[in-house]
Amino acid sequence: MAVSVVMPALEMAQETGRLLAWRKKEGDPVRKGEALLEIETDKAVVEVEAPGDGILAAISALEGAVIPVGQTIAWLVQPGETPPAGTTPAPTGRRPNAAFAQAGSGEARDGVPRSVAGLRISPKARRLAKEHGLDPAAIRGSGPDGEILADDVQSAITNQSAISNQQSAISSSARLMAERTARSWTTVPHFFVSRDVEATALNAARGQHADTTHTDVLVSRVAAALVKHPRLNASWIDDGVRTNREVNVAIAIAVEDAVVTGVIRRADTLSLAEIASRRREVADRARAGRLQPADVAGATFTISNLGMYQVDAFTAIIVPPQAAILAVGAIADRVVAVNGRAAVRPMLTLTLSCDHRVVDGARAAAFLKDLVAAIEEQRRP
Repeated sequence: MAVSVVMPALEMAQETGRLLAWRKKEGDPVRKGEALLEIETDKAVVEVEAPGDGILAAISALEGAVIPVGQTIAWLVQPGETPPAGTTPAPTGRRPNAAFAQAGSGEARDGVPRSVAGLRISPKARRLAKEHGLDPAAIRGSGPDGEILADDVQSAITNQSAISNQQSAISSSARLMAERTARSWTTVPHFFVSRDVEATALNAARGQHADTTHTDVLVSRVAAALVKHPRLNASWIDDGVRTNREVNVAIAIAVEDAVVTGVIRRADTLSLAEIASRRREVADRARAGRLQPADVAGATFTISNLGMYQVDAFTAIIVPPQAAILAVGAIADRVVAVNGRAAVRPMLTLTLSCDHRVVDGARAAAFLKDLVAAIEEQRRP
């Protein structure tokens, strides 16, 4: 039986996804779980696995297409089987290495648009322009009477390559991060609350397991606090507050030239060892550029830890539609008052960014108070 390949929903309130690349060609055999395509959402570039075994057929979306969630974009069929009737609309998007787009009046010989058919251009230059998808009308000729020569086309090819290399220096992940943070900062009413926290108990909990990080312990403590304060675990969707049933804590992960978020689902139900294992898996895939849909879907709260970079404190930008994000600074010895006397203790600063449409100052302060108490409590993880 034919299996449909659809644009998946990876995020809350996601309506569309951009198809970046097919990993298989039409007619290729595909096994369930193989990487089939690469898509772009508001948060990350994600590999999508094949939903079943079969032969890839009836691709209806090409690279670059923006596709509604749930729309069928291809089928996996068995040998001799055909896709269901009426399910192969004309492909949308761009074709790799496309030649000239046809002008409204069609094309003249050699692929040169009729609108520029009167140009003076040498046969070799015409062939080079066609091979590289260049419009001769955009090339200045250096020959007699402005004739376009092969050297002119070669210069245009070189310039086009340089521009392309400059543009490709910004990856899809970096562009997504820039667009997402700009949109959040300009549309979400942020406010911030901060607390200094003694890290003695945090250090002890982290030290009980060799493969555990401070972030893992913080995920555990944050998840427990979110259960007590569901408003901080809510989302702003369609001009209203939506309560989330699961506590899915995302962690910010630095990749080559951007930051992505990996999700630890139902973190409130996991042991510290399970949180650490999940965090390692997601971080490894993120840095290898092989994030899966489950790695980025459904986050309800985010932690951004820059302590390993010796940052004392910072404020983070909320990841919509989440209501809040926690920024974590470095642990450092400070002189503090303990029972009325000066003492040296390991301390860190937490800064909570909140969406004022979902969370007010009192709720934010209450959440941070309970979180600090949980972090400072001496207990087994």
